[in-house]
Amino acid sequence: MTLRDLPEAVAADEVRAALVALGSGDLPTHGGRTLAYVYDSGHPEVDALAREALAAYAGSNGLDPTAFPSLAAMEREVVGFAARLLDAPDGCAGTVTSGGTESCLLAVLAARDARPDLDRPQLVAPTTIHAAFHKAAHLFGLELVLVDVDPTTFRADPAAMAAAFTDRTVLVAVSAPSYAHGVVDPVGPIAAAAAERDIRCHVDACIGGWVLPFLDGAGGAGGAEAASTPAWSFAVPGVTSISADVHKYGYTPKGVSVLVHRSGLLRASQFWATADWPGYGVVNATLQSTKSGGPLAAAWATIRSFGGPGYAALARTARTATLEIAAAVDGIPGIRVLAPPDSTLLAVATDESCDPYTVVDELLTRGWFAQPQLPFRGGPASLHLSLSAATAAHVPDFVDALRASVEAARAAGPVTVDPGLAGLLGSLEPARLDEPTLAGLLAAAGLAAGADASTGEAGLRMPERMAPIHALLAACPPPLRATLLTAVVGRL
Repeated sequence: MTLRDLPEAVAADEVRAALVALGSGDLPTHGGRTLAYVYDSGHPEVDALAREALAAYAGSNGLDPTAFPSLAAMEREVVGFAARLLDAPDGCAGTVTSGGTESCLLAVLAARDARPDLDRPQLVAPTTIHAAFHKAAHLFGLELVLVDVDPTTFRADPAAMAAAFTDRTVLVAVSAPSYAHGVVDPVGPIAAAAAERDIRCHVDACIGGWVLPFLDGAGGAGGAEAASTPAWSFAVPGVTSISADVHKYGYTPKGVSVLVHRSGLLRASQFWATADWPGYGVVNATLQSTKSGGPLAAAWATIRSFGGPGYAALARTARTATLEIAAAVDGIPGIRVLAPPDSTLLAVATDESCDPYTVVDELLTRGWFAQPQLPFRGGPASLHLSLSAATAAHVPDFVDALRASVEAARAAGPVTVDPGLAGLLGSLEPARLDEPTLAGLLAAAGLAAGADASTGEAGLRMPERMAPIHALLAACPPPLRATLLTAVVGRL
């Protein structure tokens, strides 16, 4: 291709029409029927205000707070609000990031860089920890030590976690709650064991940080039941940092998260700075340098609009919806809740009469998106539900759709993978897969090769029903799953 192949300018109305057409196949971001990826407060007037703020500050640059003091002021307020939610002490220090993964990455980076004397530092975490910590260990050269969780509660095992600590352990990470199962790890004994060894303890409250504080004590939606949730905030001695996403249950536009350290000294090793080049002095509090002020402004506007009482009401609403759906699941033959939820997340497993992948497909035909979760370390496959406040009004509709979807899945029976293919999958080495073998595996999964009608570039045509693909992935060892998923995303 050459410069002559570049397209001509397009009129604004045509661009707008194209945007609408492109988005026609996307999942809805509002309405409470997309039960993963997006979070809807059910307050369109606040959403509109947040979009105004996003647009107003889209061109500002958070790289230099002296050039855009408005962003520094808004960041102080957003961090301050989060710090109060998380029971942070005086002297705490925080940073607004682009999302939960960046917050977790920075917590790991700060722990690593605080110990430059170690050649191969370790990160210890339960097997239920978010994949962001796998990414952090990979990017920053840490050894990731994964510890099995209790097989019935899916919570981290404090004794096993403490036994995994070594002189090279710089950080232990736990969840509040875990994404896959929706339960809070026993942070107290794990943080105490870490403190005895002078090891940092990070609590990943990315998905719970804007909900759990409002469910504790008499004012929470869970009442006495909420009191059984393990303590997890800075009120727990030994917790050194916590991440909490504002673009989840803070209901702000993507992407904003907050990372709070117990002290400014602990945060210091998170920063990167240099003056060793001929340009401007560089100080980065996050992994990014240039970053739009739009998401921060939108978060600031949303937080100001809801305030503490507004968020308390939203959290209770979402929590009530979660408990109602969990109770309904108990009355539907063929499915069960894997673990009593501590927050607003549910993991639902099936019995041998059907599979969760078909249930997910059936739900989608009825206007609901749930997220499939593959089996891991002997645990069952499941479907994931993140319940937001906007879902609460539609709980009866969802329960009806879930019941009908399960009935349809049971009538169809579980999706199976040919035993010969399953055996082959277990013997393949992902690092040695060539392009023809990858293409054959994708074709076996029902992913047909195709081409973009406008560009002619090769790609994939996704099938309407994804259950056979998820069943094939479930038959693969996790490293092969990652290779196949990478191949799919690359072709898309």
